[in-house]
Amino acid sequence: MFDVAFSELVVIGIVALIVIGPEKLPKVARTLGLLAGRVQRYVASVKSDIEREIQFEDLKKIQEDIRQESQHAYNALNQIQSDTNKSIQEVHQSIAGGLTSNPPPATPPEVLGDKK
Repeated sequence: MFDVAFSELVVIGIVALIVIGPEKLPKVARTLGLLAGRVQRYVASVKSDIEREIQFEDLKKIQEDIRQESQHAYNALNQIQSDTNKSIQEVHQSIAGGLTSNPPPATPPEVLGDKK
């Protein structure tokens, strides 16, 4: 983000030594170091929160996709079950209708094993 060369840091250190003085410079440097550490931890925390939120959104999208796919599969299975039940009812009706209106054909004696 900031591109600071070593020579620039030396100039900043010399100006700070002149302005602040040699007695207060170590205390100011320590305080600046602590503040810099806090800023780094805060930035890392914000990055972590943003990444976690992105992952959460991705997981919600995946969950919704799975929910839609399972609903499609459920609907397809219900349709198959309905079609199967309808076919079974038609077969039962044709069998029941065939038994009441048409008697079964007589079996020829040669099929039964009677030979004359």
